Amino acid sequence: MSDVDHLHALLGLPAVDFQSGTDGGPRPAADTAAWRVRVDPYEDEDRTWEQEFAAFLETVDPAGVRALIIGQWGESYEEDSSFPIGLVTAAADRLTSLEAVFVGDLTMEESEISWIQQSDVTALLAAYPALVELGVRGGTDLVFPPTRHERLRSLTIETGGLPVAVVRGVLDSELPSLERLDLWLGVSAYGGDTDVADLATLLSGTRFPALHHLGLRNSEVENEIAAAIASAPLVARLRTLDLSCGTLGDEGAAALLEGQPLTHLDVLDLHHHFLSEPVERRIAEALEPYGVRVDLSDRCTPWDDRGAEGRYTTVSE
Repeated sequence: MSDVDHLHALLGLPAVDFQSGTDGGPRPAADTAAWRVRVDPYEDEDRTWEQEFAAFLETVDPAGVRALIIGQWGESYEEDSSFPIGLVTAAADRLTSLEAVFVGDLTMEESEISWIQQSDVTALLAAYPALVELGVRGGTDLVFPPTRHERLRSLTIETGGLPVAVVRGVLDSELPSLERLDLWLGVSAYGGDTDVADLATLLSGTRFPALHHLGLRNSEVENEIAAAIASAPLVARLRTLDLSCGTLGDEGAAALLEGQPLTHLDVLDLHHHFLSEPVERRIAEALEPYGVRVDLSDRCTPWDDRGAEGRYTTVSE
């Protein structure tokens, strides 16, 4: 399954497809859109991503661009993201207002998420010290060595299987301004070899002093994560907690209910879950009277009536 869509916004700006050579009327101002640069290897056979990006820099005032979405750059399973990332980092002297980048905005029709060949995305952090938001889709060959960045406030990594080396690199990084962290951990069949023990430094609350939103999503070990969250020191300073899109069942929900209070949260997102109706009600009754917005939508049933073994994540391949 690869239930992902094109980004609709980045940095709070609406996503707009840049299309070279069109006369479709005036384009929005450079600083009012999150610009998506993409080429379709079948429809744009005579145009490369490099050519499209060059046209973008010449057509849209690069000094005004605040958000950039790197879409399909060709056959993503043949050429990794170091190709478009290298072009974007080389343009740092022109993209002087860039605050947000998303790498790999591809849907299932363009590429299964496991086919997206990534690379060392921290090159963008090195080239853009003013970056406040970084997003990545695809975990294959993804590299994230420990790095320091003073301004980054939001980091999202969407995968069907997140390698533990990436998780360790993120957690060993110095990101003093990081407020939002979303990790799609995925499944072992697609490289998701992170277990709860690998999250210990994060859950201890000793990393990322500004963090107030945590997403540990799309995981086949969501129950174990929920059990660890139940006693994690970090939780006391979170405002939003997202354990959605994974295999959460009654056992994980019970751990949350029996653990530390979650009544201080603004939002608890558990959508796409395997909870029974009685446990759904228990969670809602325990938290909603305190003003917590609880998302319990998309109750799922295991495949082939196989119980816990038939549970599935939203995104895998």
